[in-house]
Amino acid sequence: MKKIYSILIAIALCGTVLTSCSSTETSSANTSGTSNVPTGLTGSVNISGSSALQPLVQAAADALKAVNIGLSITVNPGGSGTGLQNVSDKTVDIGNSDIFAEEKLDATKSAALVDHQVCVVGVAPVVNPKVGVTNITAQQLIDIFTGKTTNWKDVGGIDKAIVIINRPTSSGTRALFKKYALQGKDEKLGTLGEDNNGTIKQAVAQTEASISYLAFSYLTDSTVNALSIDGKKPTYDNVYSGAYSIWGYEHMYTYGEAKGLAKSVIDFIKSPAFSQTMTDKGYGLISKMTVTRNSSSVK
Repeated sequence: MKKIYSILIAIALCGTVLTSCSSTETSSANTSGTSNVPTGLTGSVNISGSSALQPLVQAAADALKAVNIGLSITVNPGGSGTGLQNVSDKTVDIGNSDIFAEEKLDATKSAALVDHQVCVVGVAPVVNPKVGVTNITAQQLIDIFTGKTTNWKDVGGIDKAIVIINRPTSSGTRALFKKYALQGKDEKLGTLGEDNNGTIKQAVAQTEASISYLAFSYLTDSTVNALSIDGKKPTYDNVYSGAYSIWGYEHMYTYGEAKGLAKSVIDFIKSPAFSQTMTDKGYGLISKMTVTRNSSSVK
């Protein structure tokens, strides 16, 4: 366990440095095809929250800044709970969240916020490649995360104790996973990682016999293996059809109606001109969904 904690601490420190750099430096965005990007924008926009949504919002920020030299956009992760609290406190212009505000904030605070649903995000259970498992049943997944099943050999994998890498309660990704993968059942705490998809991915890749869960947007290589559930692969075609149930909307909340630069950023992300980037980055289009959810729906 000391080794796992050392890995997580090292990754967290590295991630902090990288995040700081990405927040203060303008990325060299591809400026080809920028005719649909709004121009004439000046000023600053501060955004915080969901790490699951961060890659998409950062891509939009880079595209906007590439053609608006007087525009500054800061995108910081920290988790859905942080984003919602920040926008409620008016310390940021936009708070990103994987869950509805009323699932995290009290009624008074959530009522003051306006929800802008920009896309869909799928969440997949992921394992270290050495585990030797590619498909499990929904019940097996529940049994693993609730501590009933403790060795991979019991689900067709290696003879190793299962290492659960979980997230803090502030995590919107954790809330989605608990609600739709674990059917609301309380999970075994396991090793606690940061509320950051990138950090969790690295921890799983470096920890033998480990399991956790990631937004689809982080399933970009073979450093971790995403598990199918009951034979259903974690793909957006399966999310769109309702065959894969672990998904949620990605929200960009504003305090009151979106105005000024915050509105420009949100409108650009929701525009048809940005839809290709959205799918390329690993997010789903709300327009393709055949099923819907609200803040109280539980599958």
